[in-house]
Amino acid sequence: MTERIKINKLLCSDTTVDEVVVKGWVRTRRGSKGFSFIEVNDGSCLKNIQVVADSSLDNYDDIARLTTGSAVAVSGSLVESPGGGQKWEIHAKNIEVISIAPEDYPLQKKRHSDEFLRTIAHLRPRTNKYGAVFRIRSELSYAIHDFFRDRGFKYIHTPILTGSDCEGAGELFQVTTLDMGNVPSVDGKVDYSGDFFGKEAGLTVSGQLSAEMFALALGDVYTFGPTFRAEDSNTSRHVAEFWMIEPEMAFCDLDGSMDVAEEMLKYLAGVVQENCAEDIELFAKFVDKGLPNTIENILTSDFERISYEEAVEILKKSKKEFEYEINYGKDLQSEHERYLTENYFKKPVIVHDYPKEIKPFYMRLNDDGRTVAAMDILVPRIGEIVGGSQREERLDMLVERMKEMGIPLEDYWWYLDSRRFGNVPHSGFGVGFERLLMFLTGIGNIRDVIPFARTPKNIEF
Repeated sequence: MTERIKINKLLCSDTTVDEVVVKGWVRTRRGSKGFSFIEVNDGSCLKNIQVVADSSLDNYDDIARLTTGSAVAVSGSLVESPGGGQKWEIHAKNIEVISIAPEDYPLQKKRHSDEFLRTIAHLRPRTNKYGAVFRIRSELSYAIHDFFRDRGFKYIHTPILTGSDCEGAGELFQVTTLDMGNVPSVDGKVDYSGDFFGKEAGLTVSGQLSAEMFALALGDVYTFGPTFRAEDSNTSRHVAEFWMIEPEMAFCDLDGSMDVAEEMLKYLAGVVQENCAEDIELFAKFVDKGLPNTIENILTSDFERISYEEAVEILKKSKKEFEYEINYGKDLQSEHERYLTENYFKKPVIVHDYPKEIKPFYMRLNDDGRTVAAMDILVPRIGEIVGGSQREERLDMLVERMKEMGIPLEDYWWYLDSRRFGNVPHSGFGVGFERLLMFLTGIGNIRDVIPFARTPKNIEF
């Protein structure tokens, strides 16, 4: 039996082929006198392949009943197509009808709103737009591993279940085996001694702290996996479950971390431009006409590097009326980040050396005593896409910062141990994978670049 061939391979064929087999889903079928023309897609690429079915086929009555969404297996010959817009078509010798989609199949129309498609997230990958999104997501995932492996990084798997809050923001999803109908308590507080771990546990918000431990053993490491944040936010930029790329590098300062982060973004933009051209063209046509220029801008620009203090001065002197007032000591909001990248510099910007009060405990205190060696990479349309820092390697300074911020030292004894035993300067950063996808596709809502979005009051799929 002839082996199945993916449509993306067939469309790249240099010659006709006598015997081919494709399997996929019907996008459209139209009848003509004595023939049916069937557009079939198998998800391997954006384009369909046209199948020409002669009425002499034994099961032509079944073929004539094919509807959008039906599944078929087609065997026949790959021949040059006389029609415009396509190089090849298949002249069917046999069509097996695997299934017939009923009339209430939800994807009958060519265009549906994103809001509607979110209600059928289990079906939306079958549309052109979302098929393209998730092909790009797959390509980028491989590219991330390629980037770090080529540079000698080791890939590690950090825990999803954790007893520590990396960011100290208290936004962990709690994990427990306690009986919720009869929660044990002592002095009005939950007694976790009988819980599975014997203490309070949650889903991780970051693999960073664990990755630091391995960087101090293996040199350069990275983790790429799911993280969770119980933030009651319904904005277009937030979901409760998301993926993070988090490298940690021993013997590396803040400048070195910025260099790697900029190199990584350029590399990934280049992969998308080269390997996902067809899908990017779809987004450029229907989602963001400026997308090709956005990607080219990443590839050709040297990212601007400015201090947080300089950024604040630029924003204050802009005379632009922002919704959120900007003064030294306040965190930058999305509108501020976008002004810097879209209006002022017109390219990606790295803002560094933030006030210590608005950054986590693990960031290295600068010599001025008021800022930390932190950096955020800002890009047009999205704002912050990378956040990182040189980590505080000095034990006494780290302990002082943790006390200042009310971080219980006993819960982080293992983290403090790393500063006692063979510690070295080290740096790292985190990249929100979904925000990266938004940036490289032009899509404006984070719910549309993740297969099944987890948001407040939404965990149906």
